Amino acid sequence: MTDRDCEQILCDWNLRARPDQEPPPGDWIVWLILAGRGAGKTRAGAEAVRRWSWSFPFVNLIGPTADDVRDVMVLGESGILGCCRSEERPRYLASAGRLEWPNGAVSQLFSAEEPDRLRGNQHMKLWCDELAAWRRAEAFDQAMLGLRLGARPQMIVTTTPRPTRIVKALAADNDTIVTHGSTFDNRGHLARAFLKRIARRYEGRVIGRQELFAEIVEETPGALWTRALIERQRVAPEASPREFVEVVVAIDPPARSGAKADECGLVVAGKAADGRLYVLADLTSQGDSPAGWAARAGAADRGFGANRVVAEINNGGEMVTEVLRQAEPHLPVRTVTATRGKFLRAEPVAAAYERGLVFHAGVFPKLEDQLCALTPDFDRRSGPSPDRADALVWAVADLLGLDRPSSGMMDYWAGRSL
Repeated sequence: MTDRDCEQILCDWNLRARPDQEPPPGDWIVWLILAGRGAGKTRAGAEAVRRWSWSFPFVNLIGPTADDVRDVMVLGESGILGCCRSEERPRYLASAGRLEWPNGAVSQLFSAEEPDRLRGNQHMKLWCDELAAWRRAEAFDQAMLGLRLGARPQMIVTTTPRPTRIVKALAADNDTIVTHGSTFDNRGHLARAFLKRIARRYEGRVIGRQELFAEIVEETPGALWTRALIERQRVAPEASPREFVEVVVAIDPPARSGAKADECGLVVAGKAADGRLYVLADLTSQGDSPAGWAARAGAADRGFGANRVVAEINNGGEMVTEVLRQAEPHLPVRTVTATRGKFLRAEPVAAAYERGLVFHAGVFPKLEDQLCALTPDFDRRSGPSPDRADALVWAVADLLGLDRPSSGMMDYWAGRSL
């Protein structure tokens, strides 16, 4: 096999591309690739430009800065020069800001930091990289206004997402085709140490969901919890205390069972000797029968050596305690009833986070999503019940001694003292 044959194979994108890296079918205007770090989105953009250059004379590029265009889109390991065979590789004219392809096609190079340079320029095809990092929103408007040459002008946008106005609007546009890719989809081309020691460190955390799994993670205005607050109050599980003076299992049972039922919130929290609280586990489930969620509560009680189970009885009344009693005859249970809205119940608990009293021992993505969605108007909105957040509120409130009901509401069975 000759060197040319080897190069032909190495540069054959059809042999290496994943489905999410191939241009989608249909009459689209914008192809938006939301992908994590190292997921292969740069290669997908460079390959799209390479193919377009075979048939279209004007295929242009825009990056966040001039340095990004040069170092990532053109000269980078996955950039245009790196993915082209020698006979089709364009000539890079840095001083002129363009690529000249052997067949006569031209690619002009633009920086999003200079939106005025895009005025008057026209594109048949266009590659925009790392849109979420563009500092000047008007650059994207100028890019779209220049997409007006040929019978079918198109744009590919490759970016690790952030909840910016441009990214959210583009993802929601009917003329946009959106594909997703995670860092781990491209594991075969990434350093093993990165996957094992670095990427895994951020899995489940907000930064990991955004930078590795390409989720658009938004903040909800007016919410009691913010992502930054939760990150501040997070510790690694191994860094949390090994012994607790109190541990509670809090359960928010659903009104019914089955696949369409609400979740059964089940959260474990502990109080350390210094008074600080730690959320230890989110064991929430969906679809369990009453016997099923009662068994899960009992297993959590035994597994964590809990002092008691705190159970909300709004949806089940005495049935909740009876079901728990059948599953674990000696389970110490404290029943609680919600008399205020979810937001009001959660306010003092969120304040305890603000004061640095409550920590998450690990990462609980679905629970944290619910906490960051609790706003003053939450109880007036329709939608899924935040059962995980409810269970956490009951657990933390119990350990802090907040809003204790009268002794007549306490129902402890013999077998374990508090």
